[in-house]
Amino acid sequence: MLMGGNNIKKIIVIFVMLCMAFISCKKASSPAAGENPEINPTSTPTALMTVTFAAKWGSEGTGDGLFDNPRDVAVDSAGNVFVADTDNDRIQKFTSTGLFITKWGSEGPTDGLFYFPVGVAVDSADNVYVVDLFNNRIQKFTSEGIFITKWGSFGTEDGQFYEPFGVAVDSAGNVYVADSGNNRIQKFTSEGIFITKWGSGGTGDGQFSDPEGVAVDTTGNVYVADRANERIQKFTSEGVLITKWGSYGTGDSQFKGAYGVAVDSAGNVYVSDLNNHRIQKFSSEGVFITKSGSYGTGDGQFDFPIGVAVDSAGNVYVADTNNNRIQKFAQQ
Repeated sequence: MLMGGNNIKKIIVIFVMLCMAFISCKKASSPAAGENPEINPTSTPTALMTVTFAAKWGSEGTGDGLFDNPRDVAVDSAGNVFVADTDNDRIQKFTSTGLFITKWGSEGPTDGLFYFPVGVAVDSADNVYVVDLFNNRIQKFTSEGIFITKWGSFGTEDGQFYEPFGVAVDSAGNVYVADSGNNRIQKFTSEGIFITKWGSGGTGDGQFSDPEGVAVDTTGNVYVADRANERIQKFTSEGVLITKWGSYGTGDSQFKGAYGVAVDSAGNVYVSDLNNHRIQKFSSEGVFITKSGSYGTGDGQFDFPIGVAVDSAGNVYVADTNNNRIQKFAQQ
């Protein structure tokens, strides 16, 4: 079935997204018996940040600077922006204001080609890591798109994946992959050598149900967007649970599709709340700080935001997936 053309690919993606939306809407707003209750930290942030729309770029298409359901975004040390242009099977690179720089990739199973690139991350040396979803692998490139290495295949063993989605890199160059179909996080060296893993399917601490996003802070703590459990889980770099927060709903600190996650230099956590069409910001311990967004096509509005990234200046970039654009926000 996965060998079909672009029309079949789009049908698959539309079906998957509709199923996820249906599952989210079917959940009760109160947790059922045996589920994890919402975590409500008692402390409050000392000050709220003002989030201001700064720029946007993109529309639907196949040309340079155009997108077809972009699902993730990452920023390098110079502020350049990399976009996983998923349905176009490519990565596009832009300046921080959206000027097109370069692109690479097309559909296929060989080196440098993709079959649904859904995740992208950049290390401290500006190497680019791409989650190649239906090829069940990670590919590593230079910042200009020159292929370096790859690892992964379909399966449940160490170093294998079942439809991986998110990727993050820590300051030491270790790579963390949200292995969604296997309900686990896998950790690798920068060359793809397996280090460790944690997680299994379930609702308990350290368990996952479709983990989609992963991020790492400056001290090496790992944050996982545990999508179908509607929560964020925070771990040490070896997978020991530190804390968790979130539940199903529309209120502050609640989610309807916790999809993407990013961490800024101060340790603040940003979560793309898919079906609530917003971004929520938290402290490193899960204390709600602020939120931004609503459904629509206007500036600062979203239609299924998935990927989120933060640059060194605190600017926030969002892959506004169904609007086929990137939006940039400043904080004051």
